[in-house]
Amino acid sequence: MDSLTTGARVRTRPRVELAMFPDLPPRLFPPPIAERLQAVAEIDLTDPLIDFQSARSRDRLRAADVLLTGWGSPRLDSAALAHAPRLRAVVHAAGTVKGHLSLDVFDRGVPVSSAADANAVPVAEYTLAMILLAGKAVPALAREYRATRADLNLPRRNLTIGNYHRTVGLLGASKIGRRVLTLLRPFDLTVLLSDPYVDAATAKDLGATLVTLDDLFATCDIVSVHAPATEETRGLVTARLLASMPDGATLINTARGSLVDEPALLAELRTGRLSAVLDVTDPEIPPPDSPLWDLPNVVLTPHVAGALGNELHRLGESAAEEVTRALAGQLLKHPVDPTVLAITA
Repeated sequence: MDSLTTGARVRTRPRVELAMFPDLPPRLFPPPIAERLQAVAEIDLTDPLIDFQSARSRDRLRAADVLLTGWGSPRLDSAALAHAPRLRAVVHAAGTVKGHLSLDVFDRGVPVSSAADANAVPVAEYTLAMILLAGKAVPALAREYRATRADLNLPRRNLTIGNYHRTVGLLGASKIGRRVLTLLRPFDLTVLLSDPYVDAATAKDLGATLVTLDDLFATCDIVSVHAPATEETRGLVTARLLASMPDGATLINTARGSLVDEPALLAELRTGRLSAVLDVTDPEIPPPDSPLWDLPNVVLTPHVAGALGNELHRLGESAAEEVTRALAGQLLKHPVDPTVLAITA
């Protein structure tokens, strides 16, 4: 609360301003988390900024000690920063900051935090589930069972299914990729990793064997994509790599659709030789006439792997902790390193 001193209004508490979609704050910050934020700062959780150009928005920027951003945040560039002289930190209650922060923020020395680690949790959980289900051929057998409505006589069939010593490959040791590797440790799987920025010793520490991209696709029964979407990684999963995958292999993509040569993937899927689990595509929603909607060997989900529902609370909790640290003058727990932004999500 503000106090009055000699007739002038003197602010005694720091100010946190929100910048995100208007409907997002109550989903990120349920009452217990909202109370934590309100205990350390003045904050209006009902009226986030949706632009940085209006006079009202700039007045609020001028008062902000911390900017708490989320999906839908306007872009914070040099023009907006000119109206934020008090800014001590930017805390992003989501994953990547590439879309709404310019490098001017880092050039000014403002610390930036991201909830990418928190958002990695549900994506990794989805990936683990799909790896195990794919290894057990659950999607295919569920379809067959529904179609026949009869005993499939599974014990007497020579099925090449199961997760005992199955070879699983991860393309990319991102935050999500590393969490997937951790989740895979308890299982009897052979885990391979391909990432140009990881050495063999680091891969071993992560629980995987480092291999080339070619070997990853040619060797693995299941390949899960966890590389960042950059110009360099566009179409990284090429027709040649897909053609090299063993018969019956499965491609899982929870990263971005742009990483996969989709026409080449469709060509392989149409033959029935491969299967795919796609939580992302390019474009994000396939056209109504895309074969992906109808191919029986495709599990197509609506970008559900990332934080949704009560999982958003994890992002809000992470952000609230970072706001508290920033206002206390402590180092952020999840800082964004501008030197690696170009090669990260």
